[in-house]
Amino acid sequence: MTFVEPLATNVSIVIGRPRTAVDALPAYRPGKAASQAEEEHGITDAIKLASNENPWGPVPAVVEAITAELAGINRYADHRATELRQRIAEWVGVDAASVTVGAGSAGILQQLLLTYVDADDEVVYPWRSFEVYPVYTQLVGGTAVTPALDDTLTSDLGTVAAAITDKTKLVLLANPNNPTGTALDIDSLRSFLAEIRDDVIVVIDEAYREFMDPVLGNPVTDVLPHHPNAVVLRTFSKAQGLAALRVGYAVGHPGVIESIDKTMVPFAVNGLAQAGAIAAIDSMDEIMERVDTLKAERGRVVAELVSRGYEIPDAQANFVYLPLGAETESVYLSLEKQGVVTRPFPGEGLRVTISSAEENDRFLASLPR
Repeated sequence: MTFVEPLATNVSIVIGRPRTAVDALPAYRPGKAASQAEEEHGITDAIKLASNENPWGPVPAVVEAITAELAGINRYADHRATELRQRIAEWVGVDAASVTVGAGSAGILQQLLLTYVDADDEVVYPWRSFEVYPVYTQLVGGTAVTPALDDTLTSDLGTVAAAITDKTKLVLLANPNNPTGTALDIDSLRSFLAEIRDDVIVVIDEAYREFMDPVLGNPVTDVLPHHPNAVVLRTFSKAQGLAALRVGYAVGHPGVIESIDKTMVPFAVNGLAQAGAIAAIDSMDEIMERVDTLKAERGRVVAELVSRGYEIPDAQANFVYLPLGAETESVYLSLEKQGVVTRPFPGEGLRVTISSAEENDRFLASLPR
């Protein structure tokens, strides 16, 4: 038997002929693991506040449902996740034909780009926002149009509307916005959609929905019935603590949902994820108690940061954003050397996940000023 020597990791070599869009594609950069920070800095007991994960595991009923499903993993799960779609529909108050599921809300977002965007079509999204937006746009050969956030680091819907042209296919609105945490209210969304052509799909990306102030409204009930070109994305990764299982959902007009389903990877949502998500829906009262705890911690952390002189954007997700500008990287490195791993956006700001009281206290104690 002949063995091939492994290539050195510092050698750049291309096998085959990748598409031009893929060859030049920036890689999505997830939050750094605590173990990586420990290795890099020779420290122990690091904590990860970089990926907006729920600090607690799933509630017991969800763990039980997932465990019970393990015995059947030799069989394919239902490709369409029919029961899960129906349960989501009942939960959010729509018909099952208005719901699809995917490998996290990010997986459905990729399906939306594959469904609607041809080469040179425009995708409009405020910036800075979710880092996967430019990756997916470039992957399909689309053109990114990125109007700036306003002075409060909130999506400026006036500039977004002005950026839409005859070539625009999709508008992506992270709400709350990632990484700044600011959110749009229902009146703003309705006024915006009233100005937009029906052939432009407006994606309201609500990965952090459960952490928002309810007074901001619910686009599923208050927007979708009036605007068939709007689609709402949500996930079980954050509040429900199922990040590793990758299950999200979209709610929209049945015609839009039917189109999105055509680009679904076969069996995209595995059986464990389907069982866990159904159990999570049944356990939402218990889950929301945990969310309320995190929201209270968020308020405590924001109050402490403000008392120290930080200007914090309105925090509507399970993280806070410190617009540190040129200080971002030095503060990030100082925290990491003390075992507190956060998410830097060089030259702009630092995103810090809200965690348990103990881990939040450790972040506050480690912050340089």
